[in-house]
Formats: sequence, C-alpha cells, structure tokens
Amino acid sequence: MQNDEQSGGRGNILGGALSFISEYASTLMGSGAYTSRVIRSVDRMAAALGVKIELSASMSTIMLSVEDPRTGEFMTKIVKTSKVPIAFELNSDLCRLSWQALDNKYSLDEIKSRYAEILAKPKMGAVFVLFAVGLANAAFCRLFGGDFTSMAIVFSSTLVGLSLKQRLQKGGLNEYLVFIASSFTASTCACSSLCFGGTGEIAIATSPLFLIPGVPLINGVMDILDGFTISGVSRLIKAVILIVCVAAGLSLTLLIVKGGLS
Repeated sequence: MQNDEQSGGRGNILGGALSFISEYASTLMGSGAYTSRVIRSVDRMAAALGVKIELSASMSTIMLSVEDPRTGEFMTKIVKTSKVPIAFELNSDLCRLSWQALDNKYSLDEIKSRYAEILAKPKMGAVFVLFAVGLANAAFCRLFGGDFTSMAIVFSSTLVGLSLKQRLQKGGLNEYLVFIASSFTASTCACSSLCFGGTGEIAIATSPLFLIPGVPLINGVMDILDGFTISGVSRLIKAVILIVCVAAGLSLTLLIVKGGLS
C-alpha cells in the first residue's frame, strides 16, 4: 500500500514536471530560440527537477518524453509551439531561469512562480516598436542611397504597413496573406515618393524590408549546422515562402505604378 502511494506521488511529480517543461519548451521555441538552445535549456530544467528528458522538436510541434530515474516510469507529451511574438528578452530570461533552477535547486512550484513572473513582465509598447522599426527601415533606405525625402516617406510607409500587419495578425488572418497585404500597403504608400523625384525607386524597394524574416533564416541555418536538419530546413522553407510573399506584395505595387517608374 505504501509503495503504491509512493509510486502515485512520484507519478504526480513526473506529470507535473512534464506539463511544465512542455509549456516552457513551447514558449522558448516560439520566442525565437534555435533548437539546440531549447534542448540545452530543457535539459538543465529537467536536471533541476530530478528527471531525465528527451526532446524532439520541429517548427510547429515539440515531443517530450520524461523519465523518473528512480522508478523507471516515463511519460510522453506532444505540444504545439506557442505562437508568441519573437522576443529576445523573453528568450534570454527563460534560458537564465534554467540556469537559476539548476544552480539553486528550485522546487517545481518555485520554478513555476518565477516562470509566471517572466511572462508577466511588461512588453515593449506597440507605439515604440512602430517608431523603432520605422527608423530602422528608413536607415535601410539611406544605406541603399535614398535621400532624406525618401527616408521620411519610407518611415511613414513602414508605420502604415507594420500597423496593418499587427492588426491582421491579431485578427487571425493567414500569415502569408498578412505578409502580402503588408508589403503591398507599405510599398504603395511609398509610391508617393515618385512625386518628389530623386530616389523614389529606392523608397519603394526598401519600404517592405521590415517584413524580411531574419530570425527564421538565422535559426534555420543554426539548426542545420547543429544537426537538426528537419527543423532547420522547415524553418528555411517557411522563411523563403514569406520572402516570396513580400516580393508578391511589392510586385503588385510595381504593376500598378510601372508607368511612373519609366
């Protein structure tokens, strides 16, 4: 009877550890971490909780198997990758939590508490993100030879395009359609630069650059170099499709204003 109770208690602990680690891994993957970093962080978290874990990750799903080294009992769970905005600060905080849990031997409850605190931290304001991305895109325009008038137009076009992207994403529209619509909107707004002469073509060309999926491209290469070929290739394929969507939106704009470019 006592052995059954002990086994049941360990089973509850194992189930709790699996439930938390699966959520932790899903959030970490969704926030922009490459696969190798997710696995290392999950391994540290499992060691802190006294369990062994095996993780297999793709771009959209994660499969975890947790084993209790004392009893040999194991559980498996498959979760979807969290659809959270890419956030390097969140990524860093979650990885730091795994080190803290391992070094300080936190209990599961304490780890959950600190995890909740990390998720509850204030995020960057939408207005700040808009202006920061707008300035970055205007800098790209200047980098490619655009004049100050074109930079100002690219800045305003980026604000419009990114605002549309954020609204469409909140509405749950298909991601690829979001990129096409945002690219088309930003580049169409940038067409006003043609009225001023100068470097209007550069303004149109650089206006949708804020949509280029840099994180999936980098993570895809990192995954392939680390030996996670399936995950890496799937990330790169998605990144390439998104780039094609950006090009499609820009092409629609060019078809409309091609007379003004000649």
